[in-house]
Amino acid sequence: MDPHLLRTFVTVARLASFSEAARELGYTQSAVSQHIAALEQDLGAPLLTRRPVVPTAAGERLLEHAGPLLLRLDAARADVVRMTAAPQHGLTLATTPTALGAGVLAALPPAGVTLRVLTREEIPAVVATGTADLGLVDGLAAPSDPLRLPDVAPLTTHGVAEEPVRVLLPEGHPLAARTGLRLADLADARWLDAPDVALPLDHLRAATGGGAFRSALRYEGTDLHTLTALAAAGHGLTLLPRRAATAVPGTAAVPLTAPRVVHRTELVHGGRPGGAAAEVVRKLVGAGRVG
Repeated sequence: MDPHLLRTFVTVARLASFSEAARELGYTQSAVSQHIAALEQDLGAPLLTRRPVVPTAAGERLLEHAGPLLLRLDAARADVVRMTAAPQHGLTLATTPTALGAGVLAALPPAGVTLRVLTREEIPAVVATGTADLGLVDGLAAPSDPLRLPDVAPLTTHGVAEEPVRVLLPEGHPLAARTGLRLADLADARWLDAPDVALPLDHLRAATGGGAFRSALRYEGTDLHTLTALAAAGHGLTLLPRRAATAVPGTAAVPLTAPRVVHRTELVHGGRPGGAAAEVVRKLVGAGRVG
C-alpha cells in the first residue's frame, strides 16, 4: 500500500471529514477523495462511508494496522536521519513523571535540555520517530528484569535505576501503621487508577497473578502532586517508588514486602545517539546505576 494514501485515510477517519483532512494535510478536497478512492480500489473494499464519514468494518480493521505501519515508517526515516545528521547540541528528553531520579538528573547537561513529561505508552513512539532524543520509562518489575515495552521500532534500552516501592495511604488508614504490606492482601482495596503517573493497576495484577485491584477513582493526568493529594484525601491507594512516596503530607508510605518487586527505570534510544544525548547515555550506562 502507498503510505501517502494510508496516511490520508487515517487522517480522514480521525477527523471524520474530507474537508478537514484536506486542510490538515495541505491537499485539496478533491485530492483527498482521490487518495481514498485509490486505496479502496487497491484493497478491493470500501473503507469509509461518506455521510456521515465513518470507517466501514474493513476500514476499522485497516486502522488497526495503519498506526503501527506508519509509526514504523516514521521510525525508519528518523533512524536514517540520526545516522547522517550532525550531532545536535541540545537534548530533548521524554520522561514519565516518576522516572526522574537523582542519578538521571545529575547526568543531564547544564543547559539546552527540553524535558517532555509524557505517558508510558507515548515515550517509545516519540523516541522512535526522533521527536525526542532519549526516553525514560518506568514500571514494576522483578529485580533486574527488563520492562515490557511496546514493540514500535528497533530501540535500545538500558536499565538505569531500581528502587523499592511503597503503598501510599491516608495517614488515618487502618493499615498506615504497618511496617510492611503484601500486595495480594490489598487486591480488594480501593485503588486510584492513574496509569500515567502511578504504577498501573495492570502491573499490580500481573505481579500477583490476578486479583481485582478495582479502581475507586481514575486520574487521567501526569501530575504527581495531584495523585498524592487524592491519596491523602482518601480516594484510594496507590503504589509509587520510594522517593515519590516519602514525606507526602497527610499520608503514610508503607513498604511493599511481597511480592519481591522494584520500581525500574530504563533509558530508551534509537540507533547511535550523538552530541548531548550520547554523553547522557555514557554517564548513565557507564556508571552502572541499576541496583
